[in-house]
Amino acid sequence: MANLNEPTQENVEYMIEAIKSKLKMATAAAMQASHFNVKQYDDIKDLYDVVADKNNFSISEIEALVSELGRLRNK
Repeated sequence: MANLNEPTQENVEYMIEAIKSKLKMATAAAMQASHFNVKQYDDIKDLYDVVADKNNFSISEIEALVSELGRLRNK
């Protein structure tokens, strides 16, 4: 695994893919890692840490996480 303390585009893409996988997102294809920018690295890392630390998510938690991902996505 990469050093996720370094804000690189590769790390952003790794974290987005890991979040999508862990949340088993039905819309994962629409949420491409390349749609995220290293400028939002700290926010993405925070989201990644939350997702990585939990094993189960409620529907409302998944909705909130997906909503936050949508907010962070490049316009």
